[in-house]
Amino acid sequence: MSKTTVITLERLKEQRKRKKEDAFYSIHELVEQASEAIAPLWPISTFIARHPWMELEHMPFIEVAEHFQQSQKVNLFPTMPVVKKALAKGEIHSSFVEKKLKNWLSGQYLLVHRNKAEQLCHALLWNDSVPYEWLDSPELHTLAAEITELIGSLHSKVEKPISVHIKQLGERLDQQMIKWCKLYLDEKQAAWAMPLREQGFYSAWQQLVKNDPALSKRERKRLADWPKDAKEALLHSLSLLNIDDKKMKDYLESHLLALPGWAGMLKWRSKQTGEGVQLLVDYLAIRLSLEWVFAAPYLPLDQKKMTDPSSILPLLAAWIHWGGMSVDEWRQLPVYEMKFRLVFADRFWRINRHHLWLEAWEETYESQLKEKIASRPNVGQPERTAVQLLFCIDVRSEPFRRYLEESGPFETYGCAGFFGLPIRTRELDSHYTHPSCPVIVEPQHEIYESSAQDRVAEYRRRLNVFQFIGDTFKNMKKHALASLLLPEMSGPWLGLHTIARSAAPGWAGHVIQHAEKTAERKPPTKLSLHHEESSSKSGLSIGLTTDEQVQYVKQLLTNIGLTSSFAPLVVVCGHESTTTNNPYASSLDCGACGGTAGAFNARVFASLCNLKEVRKGLEKEGIVIPDETVFVAAEHITTVDELYFLDMPTLSKAAEQSLNLLESKLKEVSRKANAERLKKLPHTGKYKNPIKEANRRSVDWSEIRPEWGLAGNAAFFIGRRSLTKHCQLDGKVFLHSYDWRKDYSGEALENIVSGPATVGQWINLQYYASTVAPHYYGSGSKTTQTVTGGLGVMQGNGSDLLSGLPWQSVASSDWELFHSPLRLLLIIEAPHFYIERLLQHNPLFRQKVKNGWLRLSSIEPDTRKWIKWDPSMI
Repeated sequence: MSKTTVITLERLKEQRKRKKEDAFYSIHELVEQASEAIAPLWPISTFIARHPWMELEHMPFIEVAEHFQQSQKVNLFPTMPVVKKALAKGEIHSSFVEKKLKNWLSGQYLLVHRNKAEQLCHALLWNDSVPYEWLDSPELHTLAAEITELIGSLHSKVEKPISVHIKQLGERLDQQMIKWCKLYLDEKQAAWAMPLREQGFYSAWQQLVKNDPALSKRERKRLADWPKDAKEALLHSLSLLNIDDKKMKDYLESHLLALPGWAGMLKWRSKQTGEGVQLLVDYLAIRLSLEWVFAAPYLPLDQKKMTDPSSILPLLAAWIHWGGMSVDEWRQLPVYEMKFRLVFADRFWRINRHHLWLEAWEETYESQLKEKIASRPNVGQPERTAVQLLFCIDVRSEPFRRYLEESGPFETYGCAGFFGLPIRTRELDSHYTHPSCPVIVEPQHEIYESSAQDRVAEYRRRLNVFQFIGDTFKNMKKHALASLLLPEMSGPWLGLHTIARSAAPGWAGHVIQHAEKTAERKPPTKLSLHHEESSSKSGLSIGLTTDEQVQYVKQLLTNIGLTSSFAPLVVVCGHESTTTNNPYASSLDCGACGGTAGAFNARVFASLCNLKEVRKGLEKEGIVIPDETVFVAAEHITTVDELYFLDMPTLSKAAEQSLNLLESKLKEVSRKANAERLKKLPHTGKYKNPIKEANRRSVDWSEIRPEWGLAGNAAFFIGRRSLTKHCQLDGKVFLHSYDWRKDYSGEALENIVSGPATVGQWINLQYYASTVAPHYYGSGSKTTQTVTGGLGVMQGNGSDLLSGLPWQSVASSDWELFHSPLRLLLIIEAPHFYIERLLQHNPLFRQKVKNGWLRLSSIEPDTRKWIKWDPSMI
């Protein structure tokens, strides 16, 4: 063999290698693009509000809605029955609908006369369907058949998985994927763990599937020599399924959207481990491999389908009866105009009319909110403030803050419930750290609790006893022989427990809670506030340097406008929910603290504010906190609207007097807040004491609605509290304090919009999605849910991992919504040029507003003029 031949062979090998590497890179890119249609799903133990379309904000909301309707048959708008109920209740003004229709038509390119188009659209807007008798005309059926033959389909072809076109194959494929996902993602709940799991999802499946009895011998044989690499297997499957290169991204997306919950969990896990989308590559490699194995006997498929004339029949009927056209006039139209008219009517019927109703609903709410703020009662000159309280922006704090301010010389401020601290927290005697900040914020420090060694040892012994009892009970349930004896041993005690909790839920629940706290007896703890040389296992620095302490305190106080006139007592309030037998308990806790209680962050922030070195550093920054001012940490229990103090430092005389005054008012504040909240809950029955009733609901294990959570959220207000003070906002508004006069550069406003307001938008869109598409983005009824693998919930034992909120969290009954599905309205009190600067400097925020994911209005501080920022003008 000549030297030239050897070089040529080596080049060929190198070219093939590069071609293969390019293909692998390309498929990884395609999976990344396809995965934009799904959102990461966090485990239910730290349930985080997730914006289902967070990676699609580069597209207009209406385009995303049309895409999901065409590809998944999922409607992202409120249904007409829901809209009609809102109209009847006065939540939508008909004048806004009419105005929206006229404005929309003015922006459309029309091949028909404006009056004709308006006549048709007006009828389609107000009618649920075309009357059936109109469709019964033989002449109309003949016309529909003629037109269908001329123009074909009105819609572009949607790329669907091949398995969908084969009877029961799609369902079988989903069941297989659910089984393998449950095995791989299990959080040590299964008695038998998945073998070879440590090798990775695809690798483990590739070795185990050869022995899977759920597959026939022929199907297993097809997988005998299957590629061992996930990317190679995915490319191989796409080739065997004969998927065109240009359609690959859409094809992969449709497979991810078939089970968006499990795919979302894999996406989250993949990002947590720093693997990008590798787990999704594994998932798709498995799914498409199985799809080919199941579909092989049916391939190639004949997917050519004639367009059904009945699909255009209602559109023709609408044009003839509402658009003032005759059958003869239709026959005389050019083909292109026929198609234009039908496409116009079809899109208006499917998408545009729903969008107009949604916008009219949103505009009505904005108009009503504007009126409330403008007509708020004038309050006289306030007396000297005794207590200032910092609450989370959570909408549940709004009624409590309102009643608190009415009860005495108290000022309240709103901020994100993590208090601007990007920390991971570690509780006493625990090895587990939790990111106690929003998911869009990366933790920078670790703070842990500590106590005297002898107290920690006693505390550990008590916890070990509980853990031993729990583990023993769990192991006995799984043991083949011990499980037969367990009912005889535990039956009488568990029977009494069941009877007590069912017959007297309030009494039994409080007895059990008291017993647990008494047995646990957690000792007083200190926080690792100061920087330590050693790093934590997570690689984060432990504690904070003095400069960092000063900057974090300064940033929050500046953001909320509290930089002077400090009261003797400042209470930093985290928040938590207390419920029983509720898989979604973490969804009711603080989302800004990563789906857990906000007490830890409140303690850290209050402690930092009391440090002498921090106050000296703040003085250099122009923030002087008087010596008599003391910061105290507390926790707002949202289920029962009570305030508990956590750590009580040494108080000055003035602070002690302020505390006594506050404590004397809290019971009445709690009573009023609970009374307002209980009126909104269904099936409350008769009760004399709202506090007692709220407490009963919080410990009743049969209660499916202990509280409404953040249902009803509709607006996010950024501005001084004086603008909304004494306004009845009905617990629907996130309230973030901000004083534009102390934010010359606009940096504080940008921080609020990029952080807390974005979290508020995620919360809002999760509630929106769970309301408008509960079957796809919700999680069904609480009464039929199954917690699986320590990850999340399913309906039964073979469904998708359900990503959204239960129906009981957004609806008061099977037929009545409680949450109004409106996109979040962001209101900023700041001069016009502040908003212009914000939109210019923050392209992501600008994109949200321009594409309709967020609505924006502002209030001019001097004139109180309300300015609506129209997306089309941005």
